[in-house]
Amino acid sequence: MAELHIGDLLVILGYFVLVLAVGLWSSCTTNTGSVKGYFMAGRDMWWLPIGASVFATNFGSHFFVGMSGSAAAGGLAVVIYEWHAVFILMLLGWFFIPVYVSSGAYTMPTYLKRRFGGRRLQIYLSILAIFLLIIQKISVSMYAGAVFIQQSLGWNMYVSIISVTVVTAVYTIIGGLSAVIWTDTLQTVIMLFGAIWLCAKGLIKTGGIEGLFEQYMHAVPNVTTCGNTTAGFPRADSLHIFRDPVTGDIPWPGAIFGLTPLAILAWCTDQVMVQRVLSAKTHSHAKGGVIFASWLKITPFFLVILPGMIGRTLFPNEVACVDPDICERVCGNRNGCSNIAYPKLVVEILPPGVRGLMLACMLSALMSTLTSVFNSSSSMFTLDLWTKFRKKATERELMIVGRIFILVLVAISIAWIPILMAAQGGKLWDYLQAVQAYVSPPWVVVFILGIVWKGTTEQGAFWGLMAGLAVGLTRMIMDFAYPKPACGEDETRPKVLYKVHFLYFSLILTFVVLVVCVVVSLFTQKRPEEKLRRCTWWTRYSREPREDTDDEEDFDNEAGRQEHEGQDASKHAIEDGKISIKQRVYNIVCCYSSMKPRVMTKAMEEEQALRYRGKGEKKWIKRLLDFNCIFVMAFTVFLIAFFY
Repeated sequence: MAELHIGDLLVILGYFVLVLAVGLWSSCTTNTGSVKGYFMAGRDMWWLPIGASVFATNFGSHFFVGMSGSAAAGGLAVVIYEWHAVFILMLLGWFFIPVYVSSGAYTMPTYLKRRFGGRRLQIYLSILAIFLLIIQKISVSMYAGAVFIQQSLGWNMYVSIISVTVVTAVYTIIGGLSAVIWTDTLQTVIMLFGAIWLCAKGLIKTGGIEGLFEQYMHAVPNVTTCGNTTAGFPRADSLHIFRDPVTGDIPWPGAIFGLTPLAILAWCTDQVMVQRVLSAKTHSHAKGGVIFASWLKITPFFLVILPGMIGRTLFPNEVACVDPDICERVCGNRNGCSNIAYPKLVVEILPPGVRGLMLACMLSALMSTLTSVFNSSSSMFTLDLWTKFRKKATERELMIVGRIFILVLVAISIAWIPILMAAQGGKLWDYLQAVQAYVSPPWVVVFILGIVWKGTTEQGAFWGLMAGLAVGLTRMIMDFAYPKPACGEDETRPKVLYKVHFLYFSLILTFVVLVVCVVVSLFTQKRPEEKLRRCTWWTRYSREPREDTDDEEDFDNEAGRQEHEGQDASKHAIEDGKISIKQRVYNIVCCYSSMKPRVMTKAMEEEQALRYRGKGEKKWIKRLLDFNCIFVMAFTVFLIAFFY
């Protein structure tokens, strides 16, 4: 535990003031009084903040704690999660986004409703996505941030969580997506600067990368036995990415193929990520944003992988402990202490003041993830669930509901933290990826089939999801019911848990869902062609009117809500200049008073969608973006081959 010096306090205080200032500034420069303004940043973002926000949203505090902990325990292989994402980000920008935009959907559940019809897919995905955001991102980010603060300052875990989320919630609730993206951009700069500084400092102490790799292979704790078991030695394949398909902790077939469904869900069908790219002013800016994010995804090798290995090298007795009693004294977790590698490094090698900068860096990572998840969860609940109960909800009501729901999310997420603390043998990163493997494949199959195969039916998608849910949920429940044994304890789990790697399970689950979805679709009635227009890859440029039935639009379009809003008495009062005190306070808090509603007809929205998908895009810009796409993928292939 470190002592909090005045220099640390000043740096942290300055960070909070700066983030709040940027968040509130962006809140009042975008129309946060409308659905598109609040949840989509007015669809007016350019490529640099989009790419920075995509990176910062993904690169949260769980990377500094979870990924660096996995690197400390197992070496370089975990970097494949980052470099694999480069190829999937290109898939998002060039394949998924044009279809999402042409469909006119703001959220992923809304896209499913427009592609397949009915309501059960939309409602099911909304509920499941919010649940997964709670157990995977919100609670994990809170826990990871708490571990860092606890190791650095000795604060109580729950006090640490609550103190950080208060500031986070303020500008997220007020400013919506615009505030989130601009503060993410600021936080990306802070994270890159602080983490690179720490990495450089650590490499100096270990004699550079070559010295680090040599010392890492000899980083063994003093006590290597627990019971009749010997452990604590680095893996023989620690310096390689591709590992044995049977005995490897990240087997190479799983790293290439089994990881793909997880990555597609995380980058191409996750509301949190897609929402940032959909906020771009044009498709060129969207593609530029994912390219910038792809270059940033190469940096975690230096930001967290090497520091995690440095942490084990310098402090093997604490980070690599194997005896449960020793581990409990070190970090309070009998299953291992690899998660403290990065916080331990910060506390031990950085001087006062600089330590405050790194604490601000960790808070940046935590807050950038939380703000993004809060906003995206709120948008799904408000637009996909609340409007089912309140079909005539006004713009103002949707804004209030979205803000209140963020507070509910915080409370639920805090309650989930004790469950994940004991998951996956104390390895936070393994917990995250395992849960993804149990729930990702069904949704990935449904989205891809829905986009590329017009014969996919609603019944096929639904029963494919049900089959995937049954199989995946069974494995996930077993994982929680049978924790990984600590060192020296006998293996009592069912063989399916420790013989079938979760990345292999991801492939099995993908195949099961694919078969069910295709078979059921072949024996059920296909959706009429006129209802598929602009909802598939093959119909994304269609100019023919799309037929909506079963009350599908249901106030989803902005024009319908604004027309209804125009009938509200308070709206007339604003137009007449008669604003009550209550209304004036609301306008100041939500930066609403200076924004005049602009009705967007369906024709205007469709024309905007055509421009977004590339209509009028200059050829040299298109070629430049295509070249950068190929170049960043080629460079990533080189890196993987170099460390294979």
